[in-house]
Amino acid sequence: METVQQILIALVAAEHLYFLWLEMFAWETQGKNIIKKRVAEDFFKQTKGLAANQGLYNGFLAAGLIWTFFISDTIWKTNVSIFFLSCVVLAGIYGGLSSNKKIFFVQALPAIIALAFLLFN
Repeated sequence: METVQQILIALVAAEHLYFLWLEMFAWETQGKNIIKKRVAEDFFKQTKGLAANQGLYNGFLAAGLIWTFFISDTIWKTNVSIFFLSCVVLAGIYGGLSSNKKIFFVQALPAIIALAFLLFN
């Protein structure tokens, strides 16, 4: 079961590394392909700094989750995992409520599943 937990945590971390890349480095190119809403022609150029800031925060979440793979103490590793997965869940719930419901399913739900495996197995 621990292997499943580690795989789920790795998937959530990888997802947030993708968000970091998209928002910090590919906002004006790939961002247009991800966000399907009709926006002003210069939307991505004007919001590049805001997106990069979001990407940095996603990078912090990924770093925290990756850090758990290097913690040898089981209790400490579990607590750090719970903390960072909970941060992802809260961010995903907030994003789903305040911006786009899809954010809940893309961001929060995978972290909820990982957190459930961590807490209940």
